[in-house]
Amino acid sequence: MSLTELSGTPLPQPRTPEAPSSPPNRRPSPLGALLLRLHFYAGILVAPFLVVAALTGLAYTLTPQLDAALYGDRLTVAPGRDRPLPLAEQVAAARTAHPSGSIATVAPGDGDRSTRVAFSLPELGEKRHTVYVDPYTAQVRGQLTTWFGSTPATTWLDDLHRNLHLGVVGRHYSELAASWLWVLALGGVILWWRRRSASRSAARHLLVPNLATTRGVRRTRGWHATTGIWLVIGLLFLSATGLTWSRYAGANFGAGLDALDARSPEISTSLTAAAAETGGGHHHGDASTDGAVESAAFDRVLTAARSADLSGPVEITPAQEPGSAWTVTQTDNTWPVAKDRVAVDSSGGTITARSDFADWPLLAQLSGLGTQAHMGVLFGPVNQILLAALALGLLCVIVWGYRMWWQRRPTRTDRRALAGTPPARGGVRALPLWTLLLGVVMTTAVGWALPLFGLSLLAFLIVDVLVGAVSRRRRPASAPVSPAPAGH
Repeated sequence: MSLTELSGTPLPQPRTPEAPSSPPNRRPSPLGALLLRLHFYAGILVAPFLVVAALTGLAYTLTPQLDAALYGDRLTVAPGRDRPLPLAEQVAAARTAHPSGSIATVAPGDGDRSTRVAFSLPELGEKRHTVYVDPYTAQVRGQLTTWFGSTPATTWLDDLHRNLHLGVVGRHYSELAASWLWVLALGGVILWWRRRSASRSAARHLLVPNLATTRGVRRTRGWHATTGIWLVIGLLFLSATGLTWSRYAGANFGAGLDALDARSPEISTSLTAAAAETGGGHHHGDASTDGAVESAAFDRVLTAARSADLSGPVEITPAQEPGSAWTVTQTDNTWPVAKDRVAVDSSGGTITARSDFADWPLLAQLSGLGTQAHMGVLFGPVNQILLAALALGLLCVIVWGYRMWWQRRPTRTDRRALAGTPPARGGVRALPLWTLLLGVVMTTAVGWALPLFGLSLLAFLIVDVLVGAVSRRRRPASAPVSPAPAGH
């Protein structure tokens, strides 16, 4: 007779160990594995370009303060009268100091701003010799070689950020960085969201890193991911606006604006058309082919523009050829921007055409505003601070990414390595056919719009396939395949 029958009470049976609820190395889905591998390789290979872009962009955010320190005696003046002197006197003083060249633009000074008279010369190309005049005394304060109004220091830092002073070839670096930045940002968000849905701890620390976790790769990953979440909107903005004036993607963007008729409208400077509409006779401008301009015409044109409600800082451009109107453009690029334009018959001071920023196509407005925000101008010092924070944050995310790569390195004596192993292959082969076909179509379309992204991605895939083929040939038939890492 058994003990159970004697006692009448069943004895407790030994419990078999339960399987863990989730394996420590959970294999991600095929799409997750592919995204993880793409994020890993793109981060490793493209991050150096992003570091350069972030550092040069960070330096560019300081240009207003740098200009004030280096060129403050030319850019600003001490107001001495209630009203500036006639613009004709200021232009005449600038012409005396710079007798060569033709007047390209005049930006009248007001308040503490000096008047800027820019002279064009064939040997300067797009650059100008700008003479700075005190609007209250007509005293010449100095001269600088400028590029679209930018000082030499700003121009130098702008070239450094755009092309590393390497010309057209150097522009490839910034376009490559901008082409991959949005991919890395969105990929990181998706990977972190997958961890959030799979882990309560990750969900609690979506926007704040988990400082209670053990030191090592988990803590580094927390800082890397949560900082990226905070920066993602800004990084997407920098990527999009940077691509608009890149070499290849920018050309495609411009072609798209042309197809949609969404560029900023040109303003007509034809005096013949204006005379036909009003029934007047033939008008003659104050410009001649040798660049001589009647100084008094600047005051007539400025008075006409002010009467047409063009307030704030403006820029006057003399007629490019006889029989054409002058143009006056508002140049206030801080929010709310003032970018209206008028065409003026300089002989009589009448408005012949007008183009208001509010009437521009929406895409043209957004493009213009985005450019100014990318340059740190649109919201003044706040814009500068935000851009500097984005640059510093991006540098931190990149450093933490490389640190994770190092922290995941094998440390066993027989498997010691300098860096961690990449995520396992096989994500593409495990995808459903419809997902694979859709991905190919979408990637091809994006690669066409962003050529440097498409070419670099194709190069990554070719190298990865070749490395995988070599590895399979060298691997013994009985060698086990290492599982994919458990998450980003």
